[in-house]
Parts: sequence; C-alpha cells; structure tokens
Amino acid sequence: MEEVDRLVAQLRTASYTAREPIKQALIVHAGGPDGVRVREHLESVKRGELLEVQWEIEEVIEATAPKVVAPPKPKEEPKPEPPPEDPNRPLTSKDLVMIYDDPRGLVLHKTKQGPERWFATQFDPRSGQPQTFELQAAEIAQLKQQLVGSPHWVLGSGVIPAAAPLPTRPPGR
Repeated sequence: MEEVDRLVAQLRTASYTAREPIKQALIVHAGGPDGVRVREHLESVKRGELLEVQWEIEEVIEATAPKVVAPPKPKEEPKPEPPPEDPNRPLTSKDLVMIYDDPRGLVLHKTKQGPERWFATQFDPRSGQPQTFELQAAEIAQLKQQLVGSPHWVLGSGVIPAAAPLPTRPPGR
C-alpha cells in the first residue's frame, strides 16, 4: 500500500499531462493479485483529495473494477390462448344488445355475435317480475310487422323495420 500512497501523492502534485503514466501504474497495482485491497484503499484515500484527484482515482477504480454481469432475462412464456367460446354456453346480458324498449314493459334484445337470436322481456302480471324468453322466427316476423313505425326502436340497432308507404291521394282531389 506504500507504493499506492506514493503514486497518489505524485498524482496530487503532477501536471495534467503527467498524470496518465501515474494512473497507468495505479491500474497495474489495482489489477494485480492484491487488486481488491488496492481498490478499497483508493476508495478511502480519494475522499480526502481535491476534486480533480478524486476524478483521476475514480477512473482508476472504474478501469479495474470487476465487470458486473447482468442476470439473464427470464424467458417470456407465451400466454395461453383463451379457449374457444362454447356455442352452447348460456347467454348473459353482455351477449345481447337492446333493439326495442317500450316503457310500457316490452324490451327486445338480439345476440351480438353468432346466429341471430331474439329475446323478449316482459313483466309477468302474476308475479310482477320480468320474464325473458327466446322468440321463434315466426314470432320475430310477427313482432316486426306489429311494431312497424313504433318510436321505441333503439336507434343504431340496425333492426328498425321500414314502415309501409303512406297511401297517396290522387292529384286534384
């Protein structure tokens, strides 16, 4: 360590251009078999030195410090794909879109995806609770015909049946 202290004292008084050979000598000592102790000694010595000398000592320490190996990144496992939807699973309210809403108690829904299925919700007069049931193709056609022109169709649902054209009067009457 005496040789290291002597080199640090030379570094302290050396001109800017004469510092490089002194730093190289310190690097040889810090990289030698006693390198860990030399680096620790340099760390403690640099605290009492002028800022310029501290920078030079830090360069020696950085040049001889063991390289830190970053731990290997864990391999990303592919995310399992969600299982395909079961076409026979029970429908939920998320699977339906409202297409008709009559405040008197009739609400019609249809499925968002898959084969088009229609459902009606009405209040049961006996229990006062809403009852939802699936409509058959004939019932759908009949409902569309009965509700033509109703203001309760939900805009944007794409189901609003076209109203029959109004009869026109012959000209001159």
